[in-house]
Amino acid sequence: QVQLVEAGGGSVQDGGSLRLSCTTSRDTYTASCMGWFRQAPGKEREGVATIYTGSGNAEYADSVKGRFIISRDNAKNTIYLQMNNLKPEDTAMYYCAANGRGYCDIWADFNYWGQGTQVTVGS
Repeated sequence: QVQLVEAGGGSVQDGGSLRLSCTTSRDTYTASCMGWFRQAPGKEREGVATIYTGSGNAEYADSVKGRFIISRDNAKNTIYLQMNNLKPEDTAMYYCAANGRGYCDIWADFNYWGQGTQVTVGS
């Protein structure tokens, strides 16, 4: 069974920063399209950022470009989402996803999902 273990959520004030992490097995991580998605109450899930673990190529949603950075650590089978200049509208449950099929961007079809970690940004 594939497991994606997320960590790093929490509560911050407007303009603050948080870093999320997502760790999985080597088999799931290697040469995989992985990414971060979020879902706020009453809203549909939306893609935030993706990374191809083989090359490190990253893609971002327009809403987070210039504020969020997705990265990877191949030795730890882990991807990260560094979130800077957080805004109240970034408040959501954030989910890690893996094994995206097709071109590796937020529109890829992902097979595996984590349980989510809550991010809350106060105004």
